[in-house]
Amino acid sequence: MAENIKLEIVTPEKYVVSEAAKIVMAPGTMGEFGVLSGHTPFMTSLKIGSLRYEDADGKERFVFISGGFAEALPDKVTVLADSAERRMHIDLERAKAAQERAEKRLAAAAEPVEDIDFTRAHAALMRAIIRIRLAETRHI
Repeated sequence: MAENIKLEIVTPEKYVVSEAAKIVMAPGTMGEFGVLSGHTPFMTSLKIGSLRYEDADGKERFVFISGGFAEALPDKVTVLADSAERRMHIDLERAKAAQERAEKRLAAAAEPVEDIDFTRAHAALMRAIIRIRLAETRHI
């Protein structure tokens, strides 16, 4: 049986996860990657997405990640995230409201009169969509 690794997900405000995991799958900027015990050390940047892991009891867990960095060591994965939220803590109504706001901003960006930061509005839309998808799949 494979050994567990320590998973720590930290934001500037708090520890989101600090527990043992069998496997960690994260949204790297160059593609999703997985880490098991004994993995070769590396660092990578993260994109907005869903980090999933199997806890020590074999239950699959999900965490929304809004960018940041990850360091993989043979016995530990550390994620320094801009923001992170366990699936169970996602406020679905708040995420849907954020999606609506972002869509309105992007629609307004087509108008030459508006001074809209397209990149920020697009990132906000992506965060909202991923949070909604993650929150709506609670049955998994």
